[in-house]
This record gives sequence, structure tokens and C-alpha cells, in this order.
Amino acid sequence: MEKKVVIHCVNLGISNYSETLEIQERYFQEIINQKIFNRKNPKKYLTTKNYLLFVEHPSVYTLGKSGKIDNLLINKAQLQENNVSFFKTNRGGDITYHGPGQIVVYPILDLDNFFTDIHKYLRLIEECIIQTLGDFNIKAKRSNGQTGVWTDNMNNESKKICAIGIRTSRWVTMHGFALNVNTDLSFFENIIPCGIIGKEVTSIKNELRKEIDMNLVIDSIKNNFSTQFNAKIIEALYKI
Repeated sequence: MEKKVVIHCVNLGISNYSETLEIQERYFQEIINQKIFNRKNPKKYLTTKNYLLFVEHPSVYTLGKSGKIDNLLINKAQLQENNVSFFKTNRGGDITYHGPGQIVVYPILDLDNFFTDIHKYLRLIEECIIQTLGDFNIKAKRSNGQTGVWTDNMNNESKKICAIGIRTSRWVTMHGFALNVNTDLSFFENIIPCGIIGKEVTSIKNELRKEIDMNLVIDSIKNNFSTQFNAKIIEALYKI
């Protein structure tokens, strides 16, 4: 029987974007350092660890390294009025919103433990979300040429429900995806989400017309992530 790769799952609860970024970078650098050590010391080789971080951020807009600041439609004073933070970050993609009622997941994986294919990595994340939404009777799909997940509604225009933005170095990943569950969608009116003009944003709550238990969605994501990546997910605590 094929041995499954272990992924350590850490639920950070509610955490500021800047603090969570520091945590990501610690895990990210830990894996890279181990890979460098392994190459220099093959007789002392240690398998690199993999992490899956779950978090809910206070309201924040983040702009990816290739994003356009013009896609933020409000100024600094209006950000303060709305009690929203703003960060330029080192992930791919353009601008997005994180906030209460949204599940943000940061896979920090050594893809050498799985496969070295970024395209496949992104497609498996999308499939994980599509299957998760299916668990809540929401049909979802990919959009050609655009990373992320959209609702698959035959009667209405497709709406984006999950944004994806990643960074990789030495085949180690960080950043990840944000799934709108009970999110206040009005915050998306202040940006051009992911820099895509004319596409609406939605949430599980909006599609089902009722609030959803976030823990149920988290459990579904874990299960589907485990299936897509053929991994064993074990619970862990964050240690400084």
C-alpha cells in the first residue's frame, strides 16, 4: 500500500494578516532550510514537513506582487473609516479581500513530497474547493484562463466564490486560497476582485440563503484536500 504524505494541520483561529504572514514565512523557511541541509548532508537526510494553516482574518485587502493598485477603489481615509487594513504582499494574483466569515487556507508544502508541477498544484486546489462546495450542494467550476473557483449556475452569470494566490520557491509553496462562507460581500464593492472586471463575487451563505457552520466547511476542506493530494492530515498546534 502506498504510504501517504503527512500534512500537519494548524488552525490559527482569528489572526491578523501580518501576524499570519510571519507564521507562514517561518514554516516556509523551515522547509527550505531543511532542503538545503539535506542536499549538503545526504547522510543526515530528514524528510521535510508539510503544513496546512486555517485562519480567519479581520478585514483586510491584499494586493499581489503583479497586482494593480488602481483595483483598490477607496483611499486611505476610507480604509480607516471602514476599519479595513491594506497590505502589499508577495503572492501571485491581484487584489482580494479577507475578512470575518471567510475561510483562508495556506498550504505550506514541499512539492518534492508530492509532485513538481505548479499547474497541477493549482488544479488540485481548485478541485478540492469544487468538491467541498459539492458537499454543500453548490455546483462549482473553473473558468478558462483564470485561477479560482466559480459557481456553476445555468440561470445566472457565474460568480467567484474562491480566490487563489500562491508563491513558490525551491518547490515550497505558501499563501493559498480564500473561500467565502458567511462573508460580508459588500467589502468586495471597494475593489475590482482579482483585477477581473464585470465578475460578481458570492459566498456559500449567499448561494444557500442561510448561514453555514464554518467548522463543517473546514472539515470538508480537510477531507477533500487529503483526497486530492493523497495525504494524511493530522492536527497540530502552532509553536513559536
